[in-house]
Amino acid sequence: MSEVKMKMMDGNEAAASVAHRMNEVCVIYPITPSSPMGEWADAWSAAKQKNLWGVVPEVQEMQSEAGAAGACHGSIQAGALTTTFTASQGLLLMIPNMYKIAGELSPFVMHVAARSLAYHALSIFGDHTDVMSCRQTGFAMLCSNSVQEAHDMAAIAQTSTLRSRVPFMHFFDGFRTSHEIKKIKLLSDDDLRAMLEGVDYSFNAEHALRPESPVIRGTAQNPDVFFQGREASNPFYKKVEGIVQEEMDKFAKISGRQYHVVDYVGAADAEQVIVIMGSGAETVEETINYLNANGAKLGLLKVHLYRPFPEKSFLKALPKSVKVVSVLDRTKESGSTGEPLYLDVVATLTQAFANGEIANMPKILGGRYGLSSKEFTPGMVKAVYDNGSAAKPINGFTVGINDDVNKTSLPFDDSIDTEPKDVVRAVFFGLGADGTVGANKNSIKIIAEDAGKYGQGYFVYDSRKSGSMTTSHLRFSDNPIKAAYLINKADFVACHQFPFMSKVDILKIAKPGATFLLNAPYKAEEVWDHLPIEVQEEIISKKLNFYTINAVEVARETGMGQRINTVMQTCFFAISNILPKDEAIAQIKNAIKKTYSKKGDAIVQKNFQAVDASLEHLHKVEYPSSVTSKFHRQLPVPADAPEFVRKVTGEIIADRGNELPVSAFEPVVDGTWPTGTTKYEKRCIATEIPVWDPNTCIQCGKCSLVCPHGVIRMKVADEAELKNAPQGFKSAPYKGKEFAGKQFIWQMSPEDCTGCGICVSACPAKNKADPTRKAINMDHIENHLEEQKACWKFFETLPYVKRTEVAKNLPKTTQMIQPLFEFSGACAGCGETPYIKLLTQLFGDRMVVANATGCSSIYSGNLPTTPYTKDEKGHGPAWANSLFEDNAEFGLGMRFSIDQQTHFAKTLLEGLKDKIGAELVEKILANPQATDVEIDDQRANVKTLRNKLAGINTEEAKSLSKLADYLIKKSVWILGGDGWAYDIGFGGLDHAIASGKNINILVMDTGVYSNTGGQQSKATPMGASAKFATAGKALPKKDLGMIAMSYGNVYVAQVAFGANDTQLIKALNEAEAYDGPSIVIAYSHCIAQGFNLADGLEHQKSAVDTGSWPLYRYNPENIAQGKAPLTLDSKAPSKPLSDYMSNETRFQVVNKMNPERYETLLNKAQENVKEKRSLYEHMAEFAIKEGAE
Repeated sequence: MSEVKMKMMDGNEAAASVAHRMNEVCVIYPITPSSPMGEWADAWSAAKQKNLWGVVPEVQEMQSEAGAAGACHGSIQAGALTTTFTASQGLLLMIPNMYKIAGELSPFVMHVAARSLAYHALSIFGDHTDVMSCRQTGFAMLCSNSVQEAHDMAAIAQTSTLRSRVPFMHFFDGFRTSHEIKKIKLLSDDDLRAMLEGVDYSFNAEHALRPESPVIRGTAQNPDVFFQGREASNPFYKKVEGIVQEEMDKFAKISGRQYHVVDYVGAADAEQVIVIMGSGAETVEETINYLNANGAKLGLLKVHLYRPFPEKSFLKALPKSVKVVSVLDRTKESGSTGEPLYLDVVATLTQAFANGEIANMPKILGGRYGLSSKEFTPGMVKAVYDNGSAAKPINGFTVGINDDVNKTSLPFDDSIDTEPKDVVRAVFFGLGADGTVGANKNSIKIIAEDAGKYGQGYFVYDSRKSGSMTTSHLRFSDNPIKAAYLINKADFVACHQFPFMSKVDILKIAKPGATFLLNAPYKAEEVWDHLPIEVQEEIISKKLNFYTINAVEVARETGMGQRINTVMQTCFFAISNILPKDEAIAQIKNAIKKTYSKKGDAIVQKNFQAVDASLEHLHKVEYPSSVTSKFHRQLPVPADAPEFVRKVTGEIIADRGNELPVSAFEPVVDGTWPTGTTKYEKRCIATEIPVWDPNTCIQCGKCSLVCPHGVIRMKVADEAELKNAPQGFKSAPYKGKEFAGKQFIWQMSPEDCTGCGICVSACPAKNKADPTRKAINMDHIENHLEEQKACWKFFETLPYVKRTEVAKNLPKTTQMIQPLFEFSGACAGCGETPYIKLLTQLFGDRMVVANATGCSSIYSGNLPTTPYTKDEKGHGPAWANSLFEDNAEFGLGMRFSIDQQTHFAKTLLEGLKDKIGAELVEKILANPQATDVEIDDQRANVKTLRNKLAGINTEEAKSLSKLADYLIKKSVWILGGDGWAYDIGFGGLDHAIASGKNINILVMDTGVYSNTGGQQSKATPMGASAKFATAGKALPKKDLGMIAMSYGNVYVAQVAFGANDTQLIKALNEAEAYDGPSIVIAYSHCIAQGFNLADGLEHQKSAVDTGSWPLYRYNPENIAQGKAPLTLDSKAPSKPLSDYMSNETRFQVVNKMNPERYETLLNKAQENVKEKRSLYEHMAEFAIKEGAE
């Protein structure tokens, strides 16, 4: 056994470390939460790290998981040891090839971070639904329960597949294991080589398809032989259980860690056992150790090998004394008599009893737990054992929820504390992208890796990742840590965002006597008076040690901007006493040097200054013995919100979603949720907000158009309407003819602003008295919050300009219209959401939206609130998300249905002409609905029609009344990012634009897979570094617009709101008006591109000015007028491409790593710009002359 090295890492890195060293080819496609495995493999190969045979593995990203599985299949057939990493819907796309690989008995291991599937809703979190969908494929399935096991089982799976020829799926719980950081014992290269001793790892190579020894695989067989061929593989599967155990035994000799295909833990004479797979086994083990130490006789069977199901090993592991077996499944199979593991256990024990292999048949109970990473705690484990000993136990139970509908849930008590007394538990509440999670990852490495303790880190955040609450759960101990559940009794609690104190019960998890650290915008002697009554009560009753710091002020003063992570991390080390203070500060500075040295000494010194300043500004708060506050914690939503919002949405906002019973979801059982609920959330996360100067403002509307969250609004009103305006409410005479004599009003919602500052960047107006100031200027939110809340409330009482009252052709006029997309959970400064918001201002009252999975589906449809909303008539976008890969087809299907329903309605209308009246029928059928006025007229026509139909008592009249809304124009929009449009969904997109149907496609092109973490797509520009293209992408970006133009009957536009907002508005109007397929490709700046998003507009403009992103419109209708269909809307490049590339980290990473390669790629990209421009100019000059054929 080689010298053991220990390291802090998560489950993804642990598994990938082995997979990369034991394979020759890694074929990947990103999907949460498995993406980091592929990213690690790519980074290692980019760094020329070799596998066990001295070769750098080939890492290739495909266009989809289906493509990755196909490439894996081909790679195996051509002789290479091959692997892949996936999860959830991605795993489902691999299933067809999994059957083939298994049927051909090909050695292969895939690694899966097990995740929920999309049913009534999408979830990125962990359970076993995806892997259980594959249990029939013929893959062996090996489960890991912890980060250490993810590392170890990866090796055991590899040697087992080579020996058995049965392909293996190695899986572990998504997030709970894949993203949990723990200290593990690493397998060295020598350990892995020892595992391969006596194993024929050359099988794939020897059986490769080679012209020198030709064979045929993949034949088509007939009924006479197919059945026998399937049965012929049985002997291979019968050997798997024995082979895996032999490999586990060999592994034990090499590493000292013994596993079994079914491990038993607990009392030798246990009367009750739980059977489980995955991270939940760690919690059960910790709990039974505690309960057995207090006199119980309980046991646990941890199933590692799930397929082929290890009947012999299961029976061997089961104590003969067992009377009750409770089987826990982390999945749900609707309509089944039980879940998969339960059914396998029932079958195994029933057959064993029938065959006389066991003397007594135990009672077998099945239950579900932990779906979508739902917590599974010691209290829940105890509830399962209590159910087993009950007089009338529930079979088919659930644990962890309150199922008041089906009455199958088990009550549980979470007061039980099974953790060893030496474990220190710390919880940090932060905001997505504020650096809290990153700082805490550093902290556990400092403490557990550098200071020699054991540590565990687990991080809770929702799918939005940015701008929502994050919770970091850190444990430290002198001994290994088992707990695979969240901390509910913390020794240290830190709140990094002061507004949380008024909205969420942060201190409910603080133990009596715990330390509480609060980042507050107040002095130490003032902060107590700004805390709600409930918070003061908890601090006093629990006798908390209360510390505070104004971390935002410290960060500003030390040049750290708004990133408070270093400040708060320093405070944690200073007062937590986990390490001696001086040692802790030295370790922090050492970590800073390691992390930021590549970015230059200036960044390192800024962080050092922040550390020192933090200690100076950290104060202990001396508080009174009784409550002095005069206000309560805010309601999560206003008291006048709709009932469902109060009872369900509000509870989720207040972080009490776990406590909601099943009955609360009966109104939304099919996944249909109300729109327009973001307005109730009021996150109040900005530290600075824009302040309007009406005297400087030119009323152009640009600030409103670029606002990513729709918080800036514009209206006009008569003076009389403003007489009751609150103090601080501003207006100015309207500049323009449309609303001459009225007052122009600019207003923002302070509680919904994210403080990105992009509105200030957009403002073209300069204050003549002070050129450093504009018509909008950022200022600290605390100086304006209460005043602006009142102003916003009054502003909401004023009417918006109607679509029919303005020409929708300029920022100024479009921004007078109510946006029907507001306050989303997108990143501060997002480059995608302004396009969607504008769409809803132009066409929102008639939009039907199909949205690809990705960033846009998360900020559009992620609970607790939804940003699409309604106008004063109750009209607004109807939105749905299907999957990632099928969005174009999904939207095309909507068009099919709408067209069919419209046709049916028109048929019924014509059939009832005599009863309805010819004049009304002809008015409805003749209305072109080309303008907002005509659409409004049609709505009035349909209202008249329904009134007439109410008096006609026929089935046809009743049917037409139901279908009448289809006589009003519907605008179908298909939205998604470049990962969907250029890669995984391109086949469907291509078919959709080739259909000739009246659909509109908006591609928000960031050049990376933004939502899965910044991996390259075919939209990634040449020379850019991205995950899976760390060294810089060597090939040019796919020209999606040119592909669409090749059809000749598709409207195509390329736009960038930061470069030319008027062209954008024109393109969207033309696309929607075009009676056929249209596609608008929109430049969308993104944090993954590597710059401050407040500068997003300048980056967009630079992309256009350098020719990287030409603006154009291709309109097939021009041909009928003898014009060229292509219109170039941007001038020839006026700046070299290097100007654009020099300002973004994604390009400069390549320059810093390899200047020579960067120069080569830059020159190629510049040449590509010239060639493209030449081609576009040629096309723009081309016109079909009248009469030409």
